[in-house]
Amino acid sequence: MRKQYYQQINEVLYEETLANGLKVFLLPKNDYHKIYGLFSTDYGSIDNQFVPLGEKDFVKVPDGIAHFLEHKMFEKEDGDVFQKFGQQGASANAFTSFTKTSYLFSTTDLLAENLTTLLDFVQSPYFTEETVEKEKGIIGQEIQMYEDDPSWRLFFGILQNMYPKHPLHIDIAGTIDSIAEITAEDLYTCYRTFYHPSNMTLFVVGNFEPEALMALIKENQASKEFAEAPAIQRQFPTETAADVIAESQLQLAVTRPKAVLGLKGLDTLPQEGKALLKYRTAVSLLLQLLIGNTSSNYLELYNQGLIDDSFGFEFNLDRGFHFADFSSDTDKPAELLSALEKIIKNYQTDAGLTVENLDLLKKKMLGKYFQALNSLEYIANQFTQNLFDSITLFDMPTIIQEIEFSDILKVAETFIDQGVFSRFTILPND
Repeated sequence: MRKQYYQQINEVLYEETLANGLKVFLLPKNDYHKIYGLFSTDYGSIDNQFVPLGEKDFVKVPDGIAHFLEHKMFEKEDGDVFQKFGQQGASANAFTSFTKTSYLFSTTDLLAENLTTLLDFVQSPYFTEETVEKEKGIIGQEIQMYEDDPSWRLFFGILQNMYPKHPLHIDIAGTIDSIAEITAEDLYTCYRTFYHPSNMTLFVVGNFEPEALMALIKENQASKEFAEAPAIQRQFPTETAADVIAESQLQLAVTRPKAVLGLKGLDTLPQEGKALLKYRTAVSLLLQLLIGNTSSNYLELYNQGLIDDSFGFEFNLDRGFHFADFSSDTDKPAELLSALEKIIKNYQTDAGLTVENLDLLKKKMLGKYFQALNSLEYIANQFTQNLFDSITLFDMPTIIQEIEFSDILKVAETFIDQGVFSRFTILPND
């Protein structure tokens, strides 16, 4: 096992890649009673075109299948896995994102039993046509619930504008029509391709002895057989700036309009892990400087009545895409979107873009980071989302401290100057 020492946060991360390719990370924290285990695969909703394991040609599977597969993994021939975790004093959950599917448990006792359950149920698929058909109705209700959520529709509305060809714009759960096409064989095809240990990461954090736990994990994995797995081949549509839809709108049963401005990044991202995390952090700091709740721009928009407490923004960067979105409930959607775009485009002359303000924001970001590390749940949920090659969540303090004002200007030149803006508005039915 390799030990990685993080002096700034006083943590030791144990890491090893097993013979079957599974990447294991262990973070012992003996001052805590709770333990979290997270088993994650590099497979999400956007991965709908790929070469199946053992085949040569690309196939396209129904939208929403990664999320559907996540649901079905908990149902086995001998019962529901949730009940087994409950009987062992643990709670379990799972979630699917655009690029990952993760299964997790938390417990204060019986770690060996619960971790074995996690590894075994994720590595033992069981699908039948009967259980697949039953699940379609359950997930169909979930899809309809999200279709009635204005904020969800706002987010996917701007994704539809920015990524009209890319599967990123499709709801993670798919559509009623797309899940109707899913078969048990489709699930097995996706499972065999993406749930190979070499495409997965196991992370455990909490009160345990790392050497003993690693021995248990190795023994569990050595007892199972896995086929040789070549590198996964994925395929995505090619998009250019010309494909971006500049503006669109939708009418829903809302009391006030909702508006969102999207900025799609078109620049080529760094390939090395540390540079990629530094880029993401620098863009986040740039946006905070321009429109964060301590900026003069935010105060001016608020005083003009263009935004309220619902205003928010985020920067997303993941495998194959990066974008920012800025949204708010507002009575003047067109005026707000124009003002936001003007603020972002005119970053070079923005009075808030200073070295002094950057230093303050870096301190604020570090403070929030150190505070968040008190939560094992935060660490467990964020670890695989912040894994860039050998760079981990625990490298963040170094990344933040290394960012200089010149880095902020550099990412602004690429992300803002080369990016493409898009607008999406939800208006009341009347």
